[in-house]
Amino acid sequence: MQTMPDAHHHIHATGSDSALKRRLFVSIVFTGVVFIVELAGGYLFNSLALESDAAHVFMDCLALSLSLFAVIISERPPDERRTYGLHRVEVFVAWINGFTLIAVSLFIFYKAYFRFFNPVPVESAGMMIVALIGLVVNLLVATWLRPFAGEDLNVKGAFLHVVGDAVASVGVIAAALIIRLTGWYAADPLISAFIGAIILAGAGKLIIESSHILLEGAPKEVDMAKVVYDIRSFAGVAGVHSLHVWSICHNVYALSAHLDISPLERHRMAEIVERVNERLAETHHIFYTTLQAECSGCDQESMFRRMIHKERGHLH
Repeated sequence: MQTMPDAHHHIHATGSDSALKRRLFVSIVFTGVVFIVELAGGYLFNSLALESDAAHVFMDCLALSLSLFAVIISERPPDERRTYGLHRVEVFVAWINGFTLIAVSLFIFYKAYFRFFNPVPVESAGMMIVALIGLVVNLLVATWLRPFAGEDLNVKGAFLHVVGDAVASVGVIAAALIIRLTGWYAADPLISAFIGAIILAGAGKLIIESSHILLEGAPKEVDMAKVVYDIRSFAGVAGVHSLHVWSICHNVYALSAHLDISPLERHRMAEIVERVNERLAETHHIFYTTLQAECSGCDQESMFRRMIHKERGHLH
């Protein structure tokens, strides 16, 4: 037996999606302008830190563009080939963004290594002005995206790009001050390496989270022990087995399970299943559920049943 979520439970409401798309589009435009300004500034003022930040900003622009694409394409309805629709595109985009960030950070480390041992003069005043412009824009974009970042892994990826770049802009400003006050030009590549480390840390976390979803891992926000306890707390439910919980995308959870209904309560199976579904939705935010009652031939001792490949056999 299966329940479908009400319209207001969908991960993206129409109004919310429209607001998000508008904010993403404006953010792309602003970030693109910052990229051009920082790239030109890095070249004119001979600053590797600015060029590194420009590379990060370019990835921000790409991440925001991919995020907008993911939001648009995820609106397509499910069909016979993709019964869940295209919500996973958001997760896949986040996964790709993680690897692009790693590539950028490695390139920055490479450039910073050689620049550190062979420092070159840097125009600190121009470097600081450009970095301040980048900081203001990044903070503005981060503020726009923050309300959506906690609800969507795809937007969270873009948000992390922007926040990381804001921190990087602070680093560039610090490097400009050090150079202006001390004349120590090695501060430029050191800050570049710092920017690379920020990018690398965010990329690793993003890849881990998105990979967990792509590999059908149980959502970390769902307490599996509490789920089992809540299901078994209903009168008539003697046991739970063949339990599977996974994420369709960042915060759209699904569950399937077999419920062992006591013989004396089997006339209430429909009522029990309905009440279990309501509890899962209200308490655990699991709206996509498939529950099978009175399962015969199942291993009652196995809570999480092993799945066997079709060519080696088949389990129901």
